[in-house]
Amino acid sequence: MKILIVGGTGMIGGHAALHLAALGHDVTLAARKPANPATPMAAFPTLIGDYAQGTFAQADLAPFEAIVFAAGNDIRHIGRDVDAAEFWRVTQIEGVPNFAKLARAAGVRRFVQLGSYYHQAMPHLVATDAYVRARALADEGARALATADFNVSTLNPPSIVGAIPGVPARRYETLTAWAKGLRPEIGDFAPPGGTNYMSVRSLCEAIAGALANAETGKAYLIGDENLSYRDFFQKFFEAAGSPRRLVALDREHPLLPDRFIVPGRGSVLSYEPGQAETALLGYRRNDIDRAVAEVVAAVDGG
Repeated sequence: MKILIVGGTGMIGGHAALHLAALGHDVTLAARKPANPATPMAAFPTLIGDYAQGTFAQADLAPFEAIVFAAGNDIRHIGRDVDAAEFWRVTQIEGVPNFAKLARAAGVRRFVQLGSYYHQAMPHLVATDAYVRARALADEGARALATADFNVSTLNPPSIVGAIPGVPARRYETLTAWAKGLRPEIGDFAPPGGTNYMSVRSLCEAIAGALANAETGKAYLIGDENLSYRDFFQKFFEAAGSPRRLVALDREHPLLPDRFIVPGRGSVLSYEPGQAETALLGYRRNDIDRAVAEVVAAVDGG
């Protein structure tokens, strides 16, 4: 299958490109600028453009049978002085459905959008959080375009664990340095609460499964392990060979600021993906320990 990966020079898009190419697909990346030459994505042909600014033309998308949309902006990408309502309108609420509409007009047959789990796992947040509302509207707007000839599906994953050579992974670099005792100013604690985590390998398997098997117009809540923030951070200490044990304290953490905990500090966002859907998409479970060890090794090697 001839596949275009939008956001293909990022960590998730890059892993998806490598995974799909290994399965025998013909993969092209789409991004605002070329891939860093130090990354494996530099080996792929790249279409330069910005979906949010409408710079892609119908003719750009016409050669592709399928598109994987891995470019959705989230709360990490919005600056403190940016008009949030306008940012979400451009990058999510209108930007994603408009791009999907362009893909349909170009004759693309399959469109897999990578969204976020919040609106599907905690739908009440749609009414109270602008980011979650934007994700929900982007998801719904793209899937509303689905037809028998234009298979649109959304994968709504949780927090993704992974790294790729040449792409900055500052959070994981800091986590690993902390675990190794190189950041003594960070106390040995985690905030209360927790969430679901998924490896980038499992996510890429789900992407391949959606391209092959997803029901048109359907959103899939995917994920792997439910962990407290303490237990997740602790895995980095274990992978780094540290004997230190973390505790949960009800205070803001420098590596997980309150503004990044969408449901609020102390909340627990846990769920079990449906077994039938997991089998349909064909992704593995119980992959977090391996993913954390891989990330620590990548940081050490970088």
